[in-house]
Amino acid sequence: MATPSRGSPAIQRLQLRGELRRARSEANLTQRQVAARMEWSPSKLLRIEAGEVGISVNDLRSLLGLYGLPPQDVERLLDLARGSRKMPFTEYKDIYGKEFLDFLAMESSAFVTRSFQPLVMPGLLQTEEYALEIIRAYTPDRFSEQQHQRMVEARMLRQETLERDHAEVFFILDESVIRRQVGGPGVMRAQLRRLAELAAHPRRQIMIFPFSRGAHAASQGPFTLFEFEEDMPPFLYLENLRGTALVSTAAEDVIGYTALFWKLEEQSIKGDRVPQVLLQIAERMGTDPPDLQDLSNAAS
Repeated sequence: MATPSRGSPAIQRLQLRGELRRARSEANLTQRQVAARMEWSPSKLLRIEAGEVGISVNDLRSLLGLYGLPPQDVERLLDLARGSRKMPFTEYKDIYGKEFLDFLAMESSAFVTRSFQPLVMPGLLQTEEYALEIIRAYTPDRFSEQQHQRMVEARMLRQETLERDHAEVFFILDESVIRRQVGGPGVMRAQLRRLAELAAHPRRQIMIFPFSRGAHAASQGPFTLFEFEEDMPPFLYLENLRGTALVSTAAEDVIGYTALFWKLEEQSIKGDRVPQVLLQIAERMGTDPPDLQDLSNAAS
């Protein structure tokens, strides 16, 4: 059995989930058999193995005893269980579903993030005013203004991940993201100026995919790839109407989307030209929009 790392709570919960599934499989036990012997409901074991709920140290010790693990492996997995309890953003579980909370946990733990967004500004790059407009537009009518404000609060907390010294983030934004006047010209002008500031950071690479490039394979929707320092596979997330859904850790899927990202990167405006282009568009926001290719040429 692999030695668990001392990663973030999110990483430790994922590792624990994988180790428990592996241990049960090696013990040649089904979920139903384990639930019966532990005197649990089948749904309890399902939720534990899915990472939806934690597991107490006493329950875990009994479970690992059932699986016949040696003492050294038992202690390693108990350490994982203790560390995995401190999951980030759990105070927002009343407004966010499990899938999105899992996404936030991965986002806060990733060593490298690659994200393509064809429609709106990524949450990590949004100003408060822009975020509030997007949240109001995306959430059902039953959500109150107080809940909207808490979502904005969570979004601003997420942006602390940009301050980590060792992490790298790569964003490719379709030109429509910087053209769409979310909240009106004033909100959008402030958003573009903020984006220009972020783009000047050496570990925050922000790129723009111009309209002039035409149709491309990523037009179908946004995606995010996470890579980790720990002994963890990369994760691929695709967004849907409910938020985000983990699609795959399969090598062929991750490799395919990584190759797609690199292809988009080759055709995008990047480097020192990006802040200049963004500031020029910000200054003209609310007027007839200039052609991005012209602005790109002028900034080069």
